[in-house]
Amino acid sequence: MDVALFSPAALFEDDEVSEESQEAAEGKESSELHVQRVHAFPGMELMIREFSFHQLNANLLWPGTFAFSNWLVENQSLLHGARILELGSGTGALAIFLQRSFGVDITTSDFDDVEIEENIAYNCRANELPVLPHVKHTWGDRFPKSEPDWDLVIASDILLYVKQYPNLIKTLCFLLNEYKAKDKKAGKRVLPISGKEVQVQWPFFLMSWRRRLGGEERLFFTGCEDASLTVLDLGSRVYCIIPQSS
Repeated sequence: MDVALFSPAALFEDDEVSEESQEAAEGKESSELHVQRVHAFPGMELMIREFSFHQLNANLLWPGTFAFSNWLVENQSLLHGARILELGSGTGALAIFLQRSFGVDITTSDFDDVEIEENIAYNCRANELPVLPHVKHTWGDRFPKSEPDWDLVIASDILLYVKQYPNLIKTLCFLLNEYKAKDKKAGKRVLPISGKEVQVQWPFFLMSWRRRLGGEERLFFTGCEDASLTVLDLGSRVYCIIPQSS
């Protein structure tokens, strides 16, 4: 597993932290290795506990989460009646927002890491929600569920590690190609593509990507196409990925 060379927590440094508290950091209890912040989402504020640092980079909310939440509010018809899986859930904030806003059936997922799972559960309870279903899965590994039945897979800002693109694509291929509708009915949704409305059948993957890597993300889109997946640019740096047979 590749590890980031920096901690995004540095983007939110607290100027009021004293040198004494910094020196005492090594002696803190695990409960003090987190920071809680109020984040503004469309129509609500959420209290989210984030890791001060996490080696798998699941510690902070990235810009794509907020941009994607606004986009999904504007296109909420895509969510209606769908069973949703979020990849790279991190803190669980986006899933919590969608569940509170629309009552969606959503499952979180991230690396096979107990701390991430426990923190998502904590954030659910902190925002007065039952703990959401969670799947521990490291991209590229055997998926815990042999017949995935999620109609819609979503993610935001998950293309940080270029070396993980093949593993992510492998997981996407499994989720999209081995999909078995839970109610045996094929659902369709209308996507806004280049100013037109295009009907797409379940399952499909929606991703918001706001961070820029100097163009490396193109390797991900090319890899998807090489794996017989079709990439649709929905604008606003939101992309839809579907099996080529759709």
